Amino acid sequence: MKGYTKPLIIIFLVLLADQLLKTWVKTNMYIGQEFNVIGKWFIIHFTENNGMAFGMEFGGEFGKLALSLFRIVAVAGIGYGLHYLIKHKYHRGLILNVALIFSGALGNIIDSVFYGKIYHYETWFHGRVVDMFYFPIARGYFPSWIPIWGGDQFEFFRPVFNVADAAISVGVILIIIFQKNYFKDDVKEEVNINSEMVED
Repeated sequence: MKGYTKPLIIIFLVLLADQLLKTWVKTNMYIGQEFNVIGKWFIIHFTENNGMAFGMEFGGEFGKLALSLFRIVAVAGIGYGLHYLIKHKYHRGLILNVALIFSGALGNIIDSVFYGKIYHYETWFHGRVVDMFYFPIARGYFPSWIPIWGGDQFEFFRPVFNVADAAISVGVILIIIFQKNYFKDDVKEEVNINSEMVED
């Protein structure tokens, strides 16, 4: 179990927070209900989506089933990748970030696979993902001189998301930011191999 403890703790804590909050929202609020947490820019807004992260859609009944099955396959792949990284002693930061991504993907799979049946509105694999975090940090109108959008209302940040979405986003962003640190040993090894080939 050496090397697995911290990733498993992260996975457990993210899943616990994600599912507890989703369950509370689902059982105490109605669709569209919201309340302000901090002023008008941090709002708990109950919504559900049939598709991907941040409310994006993948249409139709077949599309929903295909997306749920794809998520399961993807999570299995990420889980295997996480095991591989731990077994081969990759950078600890990379491992923990992949654990974040894995836990987030698994959290949304739970909604997709089970929520429809648990809450009696759909069959297995057709559940809707519960979202609640809404950060409309800035609202206003595009200047009239801007082509296409001139005079239209804009809002930043519009998507409503959940703990699982946040975990995935944080994991991906940190991997992008610190990729040179995470993969520097691989780069050195590749450079050494190329140098040996040149010398031969």
